[in-house]
Amino acid sequence: MLSKSTAPTRVAILGAGRGGTALLDLLHQIHAIDVVGIADRDPRAPGLQRARELHIPALTNLTDLIARHDLHMIMDVTGDPGMERTLREQVNQEIEILSGPASRILWELVQHQAALQAELLHAEKLAGIGSFAAGIAHDINNPLQLILGLAENLIDEQDLHVVHEQAKDIVEAVKRTTAICRDLTSYSRRASTLHDSLVDVNTKLDDALKIARYAVAFHDVTVVKDYTPGLAVMGNPDQLLHVFVNLITNAVQAMERGGTLAVRSSIAPEGIQVRVSDTGCGIPAELLEQIFEPFFTTKPPGKGTGLGLYNIKYVVHQMHGTIGVESQPGVGSTFTITFQPAHPD
Repeated sequence: MLSKSTAPTRVAILGAGRGGTALLDLLHQIHAIDVVGIADRDPRAPGLQRARELHIPALTNLTDLIARHDLHMIMDVTGDPGMERTLREQVNQEIEILSGPASRILWELVQHQAALQAELLHAEKLAGIGSFAAGIAHDINNPLQLILGLAENLIDEQDLHVVHEQAKDIVEAVKRTTAICRDLTSYSRRASTLHDSLVDVNTKLDDALKIARYAVAFHDVTVVKDYTPGLAVMGNPDQLLHVFVNLITNAVQAMERGGTLAVRSSIAPEGIQVRVSDTGCGIPAELLEQIFEPFFTTKPPGKGTGLGLYNIKYVVHQMHGTIGVESQPGVGSTFTITFQPAHPD
């Protein structure tokens, strides 16, 4: 049981418009804060729907929420000039009230923080796109050479049946090239700002393996996949793909002389788990506490931004998940992400 000094701060949010929704998205990520509910008189307010997705009480009667005696703070983002006076009259004096200009400043800071984090995530993704060049060139060159050879044959080909067969081969080669471009364009775009959706874990892992092959050579690397079927989590699909690509890329880069990459998904007592393991160089014990810090990297200059694991941790925490690592120098590393099971209703 938590001691009094470590007990979470219980917060209620009044107002479920843009400000309330932004506050909710930020505060629910902070383990030291317990959002006990959000209230708005408009049952269609977006923050109420967001609260239901996060399994946080959503109310249309503000009085029911502010009447709670276990609150530490009430954040009023209703924009109602009379609300602050009402709260001062009805709320226990021991409960802190944040409203008026203070709540507006907090909302602006929340918006600014969210925008900065999105830019950081996108910048780190684009910085890694440069490493895709060799893999892209190889995968596109093969179908292009096939198309060129078939097209040269068609110049003098008189047999209509052969023409049709070779035309079909050209179409398939073009489709393969188009698929490569589509995958990379989808990966490099900015993450969707839409609300979280139900994401199939195993599908995203397969997508990540496909994308990661453009970033790093899988020569002499044996890939082992061990998936438990039917696993789904609530999250941003673009950001989750980025998480998996980063973990897989890091694992392959740690195995310069080849090895085994194991990608597993499973159900554990703690929730849905994804494990990415390698048999590479490992991480020294004294560095394990630092690897998730921003701009920390063990890679040579120009080989890493130091933002990959930091962004991974941020996205995982956004999804109410946890990430941990076990590593032994000379043996390899295993990164484990644990998510709560999705509740699509």
